[in-house]
Order: sequence, then structure tokens, then C-alpha cells
Amino acid sequence: MFRDVFSEAKVLVTGHTGFKGSWLTHLLLSLGAKVFGYSLDPLPHEVLFGQLRLSSRIESDCRGDIRDFDRLQREVRRVDPDFVFHLAAQPLVRLSYTKPRETIQTNVLGTVNLLESLRALSKPCAVVVVTSDKCYENKEWIYSYREEEPLGGYDPYSASKGCAEIVASAYRSSFFSKQESMVSLATARAGNVIGGGDWAEDRIVPDIIRSYISGEVVAVRNKRSTRPWQHVLEPLSGYLWLAAHLKEPNLSCYPTARLNSAFNFGPYLESNRTVLELVECFLKYTGGSWVDVANNLEPHEASKLNLAIDKAFHLLDWKPTWSFETGVWQTAMWYMSVHQGMDPVDATELCIKNYYNDAITNGQRWASA
Repeated sequence: MFRDVFSEAKVLVTGHTGFKGSWLTHLLLSLGAKVFGYSLDPLPHEVLFGQLRLSSRIESDCRGDIRDFDRLQREVRRVDPDFVFHLAAQPLVRLSYTKPRETIQTNVLGTVNLLESLRALSKPCAVVVVTSDKCYENKEWIYSYREEEPLGGYDPYSASKGCAEIVASAYRSSFFSKQESMVSLATARAGNVIGGGDWAEDRIVPDIIRSYISGEVVAVRNKRSTRPWQHVLEPLSGYLWLAAHLKEPNLSCYPTARLNSAFNFGPYLESNRTVLELVECFLKYTGGSWVDVANNLEPHEASKLNLAIDKAFHLLDWKPTWSFETGVWQTAMWYMSVHQGMDPVDATELCIKNYYNDAITNGQRWASA
């Protein structure tokens, strides 16, 4: 996969102990990469990193705060990476209302600290800074947002992700576009990801699974809100294929400058579903029922958000592999299998195998020889 560009490569992953970071780390290991992690200790709900036994499988498991510039800079110098995937973040909208300062420090200054640390690299390095689909100025319209749309943010989380994009663009223009620069830098904006091993608070899929395990009714807050739902392997395949293009520009017929930019990695339009549609699709596999607990006093969250993926399709030849229904099915099967005693490593490997086989069938260029 990915033309073997990650085999034996040194890859730094920030936020490697989180949900998406754990999936990415496991996938990189399966590609033969030497993975170095930099992250805080996992939160109590972040159990996937331990379930996949990643600490003993990676080259180093450095625990540090992305806001600690000196510590981060020392680690970047020590690793001297070929690739960097920056996922370390405060990832929740609702939490950003109670911890706005921490959210902005982590998501904005943390990105500054990483990019500043990378300026001293003396060899080529491909960097993908992962932000969010919520970085856009949300106008609650029915159209999909393209990479050139204005950035913004009603809530502190969304604003912090818009700021992180601006920071990345400034570093790209000021430092990494110079002829002597060793860094190729792109940003990646993904939709709402689902997948096995996510137990975060205030996320609908973990809420469904907790209700499934306890036999309780699923509480649904924003049943009419529309999101671009996608399995976690979808954006990860995009991040990896984007990084491969940054490292090997001959993979694309487009100028390198066009690759050093922002990319959306979202699902097809048919996967832009309401929260209620997601819940009802899950309940077909888990059983159970739901109840509407909408509260007008809850903090504001966007009700409509879709991503345009034309740029990733044309410049990277990337497209989604799984439908909405398949992504939900694969997620539900992971949780149910593990709940019934299957090793999480085996469940994750099976999911990746299914994804890879379907990618070949669907003619994904990153999956071809």
C-alpha cells in the first residue's frame, strides 16, 4: 500500500495515544514504518492505545505536552523524522466551551510549536497537519465546503482549528516554500469519523455502544444535525496518500506547490446523514432504541456541514472506499466482536484487511502495486 514509501521510514505521530492516533499508529506499523509517538498520557476513556499494545510496538513512546516547546523540539531533533502526522489536539466542541483557553493553546500554539521545531530539519520531511472540517466559517448552507472557503468558528474548538490552518499557511509561505527548506507541508480536514475503539464523551457512536453494553436507551441530543460521517480508515488513507505525494512528488502530475496546501477528506454526498439516521443504522446491528433529549440550553453546535472532496480526487486520485452503511457495519462489528471476547488487535487487523480488499476492488490508486 501507498507504494511502500513508509517502509522503514521514521514517522513522528503527535497525539498517537488518542483514538485516531492509535488507528494511524497501528496502520503505519503494518506498513513497516518506524513510529515515534509524542503525546500526553491517554485519558481514562482512551483505551484503544492500550488495547492495541502499541507502547511496546513503536520505536519510542514519548509522553509530553504539545504546548511544551522545549520538550517537543528536543524530541523532533532526536527523531529526525521522514514524515510527521500532527494529530495532537483538544478534539471536542462541547469541551471547548468549558476549557476555551486550553483548547486554543493546544490546537493553535501546539501547531506553532511543532512547525517551529521542524524549521531546523536538515533532510526532507513530509508533514501533514490534521485540523478539522469545522475550521470553515459555517453558514449552515446545503452546499459542500471547498478548501478555498473562508475559515472561521462559532465555538472555541472550531475557531482554534481555523487558526491552526492559518498558522500552517503562514509557516508554509514564510519558511517552507523557500528553496532551502526541507519541509513539505499540507493540512488535512476530515469529517466526523467513526470506528472501533472510540469511547470519548459527547460523541454519538460511543454513546450508542455504551447503551448497547448496558442495555439502556440511546440518548440523542441533536437528531437533525447533518454530518459527513466516515469510517476512520477513510481519512487515514487520505492522510497517508497525501504524505506519500509530498515525499514523492512524481506520484502526481501536478506542481509540488499545489500539493503543499489544504485538502478535504470526506465521504460521498450520500454519507452526509443526520445524527438520527446514524443512530437508526447502528441500532439495526446492536438492537435497542433511542430517546430525544434535545435541550435548547445546550451550547451551540453547527447543524449542517458537508465537505467537497474534488481536490483530493483530482490531485491525489483519492476517493472514499466504503459507503455510509458499510462504515457503520464495520464499526458496529468491531465493538460487538471485542465485547464478545475478540482481541482488539485481531478486530483492528480484520477491519484493515476488509478495507484494503475493498479498496483494491474499487480501484483505489493507493492500494495498487
